[in-house]
Amino acid sequence: MPLPILYLDDLLVVIHKPPGLLVHRTPLARDRVFALQTLRDQLGRRVWPVHRLDRATSGVMVFGLNPDAARALAGQFECHEVEKTYHALARGWVEAEGVIDHPIRDDDAPQAAPQPAVTRYRRLARVELPVAVDRYPSSRYSLAAVEPVTGRRQQIRRHFKHISHPIIGDTTHGNGRHNRFFRERYGIHRLMLTAQRLAFTHPDSGERLAFRALPEPEWERLFEAFGWEGTPTC
Repeated sequence: MPLPILYLDDLLVVIHKPPGLLVHRTPLARDRVFALQTLRDQLGRRVWPVHRLDRATSGVMVFGLNPDAARALAGQFECHEVEKTYHALARGWVEAEGVIDHPIRDDDAPQAAPQPAVTRYRRLARVELPVAVDRYPSSRYSLAAVEPVTGRRQQIRRHFKHISHPIIGDTTHGNGRHNRFFRERYGIHRLMLTAQRLAFTHPDSGERLAFRALPEPEWERLFEAFGWEGTPTC
C-alpha cells in the first residue's frame, strides 16, 4: 500500500506513517516492509531519514530527498527547533498539564547511565466509563497533547508509565487489562499514540511549515464513543 503523502517538493517529503510500520531495517526485525523502502519505491528516488517514530506509533514524518536537506532538517531536531505534538490516550485522569523530567536508560545499552529526558503534556479531554476494568468500579481515561522536549527511545511511552498513566495499546509499558478492554470493546489493536503535528523550517526557502496527521479510524471511533467534542485532528 502506498504511504499517504502530505507534502512533496524537490528537497523533502512529509508522510503519514501508519501504526505497525518500521521506519527502516534493523538487525533484529524480521519485517519485510519498511517506510523508507516503501517511500523510495513509491517516489522512484532515494530518500534519507531525518528522525524516527516507533513501529507502533503513527503520524507525521519528514524525509530528506538529498543528503544536504536531510542533514539540515536533522539539525533542526537536534537544536530543538522542531515543534512536535503527539496525541496519547492514557489510563486514568492526567493532570491538566505537567512536565515529566525523568532520565531514561537505553535498552540497547543497559550498562550505560540513564540519559536526561523531559516531556511536557496537557490534557485535552477525559472520560469515565461505568466499567470495572481493574480494581475500581469505573475506569477513567484521558486524551493528552504531548510534547517531547528530548528525543529518547520510547520516551513518551516510558514517561507516561512513570507517572502511572500508561498509554492504551502499549504492550511493553502499558496495562494488559485496559489494553484487552479496548480490544474487546472498541476493536483497538494498536498503540494509541500519534505524532499529530510537526512544524519545522524549510531548509531552502526558510518558510515555516506545519503538518497535521490524517484522521485515523481508531481515534474517530473513540471520539464518537466517548462523546468528545471536536475531531481527532484537533
